[in-house]
Amino acid sequence: MKFTIIVLDSVGVGALPDAANFGTPPSDGGSHTLNHTLALTGANLPNLARLGLGRIPTVQGLQTDAVHGAYGRMREVSPGKDTSTGHWEFMGVQLEHAFQVFPEGFPPAVMDAFTRATGTGYLCNRPYSGTEVIRDYGPQHLKTIDPIVYTSADSVFQIAAHVDVVPIDTLYAWCRAAREILQGQYAVARVIARPFRGSPPAFERANELRHDYSLVPPPTVLDALHAAGKDVIGVGKIPDIYAHRGFTQEIHTDDNADGIRKTIARMSEAFDGLLFTNLVDFDAKFGHRRDPAGYSAALEQFDAALPQIQAQVLADGILLIISDHGNDPTWHGSDHTREYGLLLGWRPGIGAANLGERATFADVGATVAEALGAHWNGPGQSFWAALR
Repeated sequence: MKFTIIVLDSVGVGALPDAANFGTPPSDGGSHTLNHTLALTGANLPNLARLGLGRIPTVQGLQTDAVHGAYGRMREVSPGKDTSTGHWEFMGVQLEHAFQVFPEGFPPAVMDAFTRATGTGYLCNRPYSGTEVIRDYGPQHLKTIDPIVYTSADSVFQIAAHVDVVPIDTLYAWCRAAREILQGQYAVARVIARPFRGSPPAFERANELRHDYSLVPPPTVLDALHAAGKDVIGVGKIPDIYAHRGFTQEIHTDDNADGIRKTIARMSEAFDGLLFTNLVDFDAKFGHRRDPAGYSAALEQFDAALPQIQAQVLADGILLIISDHGNDPTWHGSDHTREYGLLLGWRPGIGAANLGERATFADVGATVAEALGAHWNGPGQSFWAALR
């Protein structure tokens, strides 16, 4: 059986009940990535609407008739609103405590160990926008070759370096050293290599060379699938998020368009198990940069490709389209927003099926495990019966 999941990274569908407890004042209460983007741009999403996107509670501005798909929304029970928290919960890991963040920058114990490990100094060491940090610190980096270290509201340690002065293998080695340091009391969810290129002031990220180094998660549904002898194929940054554990194949992507192409291509080939894709541009290129027009265009790009994706779903297969958090491009600041996760499902011949409000993102993993016959005793309630 071919089970395909595509994560539309950050396409949240409305503030969670506890959203007022998240975000710097004003809070995330009232955020709605999808509605606010649609209201401002008028994005045309007919194919997603046919799956039932307009029938999800609070979603406005989309047609709700002639639906052939399963639709709902998901609560995130883990205390976070970031990539790792959301994706880990998809596959059955519910966090009791949020990943650690460093709003004042990383302490001397971390940075002293980093400089000893790398033999360099460092620049910045505070929360910063990824595009602004290379603009502001890039010229000094070119002179000193010291890496630019920064964080955000998420649990991340990011290292930026210019591809012409720091070989990419050196940047990756610096990230591996940081990953070893950032454990225990200083653990962060991800260390991220952020290579960039160009000349001041026109620096730009070399996103195709980005690499994430995640904490190793507890056992997940991916491990259960692997143990059951199933194919587990990660497309885009998915393998990075799970520390490359449980996968039988990893497929790198450069952007959403590349991720869509490679997902369609791999769906057309034989496999028995899970194909798991993340499309990151919604979040990385448009949400954080508060670019509603770009966000809208990315939604329309995916919607236009959806019939090609559906064409690769066989009679015994299934497609799920989900999201891991919000990143409302009309909201204040530049951080993620605490929102419901999107949930859409499709297979040939399906009618309209209301999946309701799922109590946890972990219902996704429980559904995958049941559909593929893998043993899973972790959290989550399967909705596989509603998709048959």
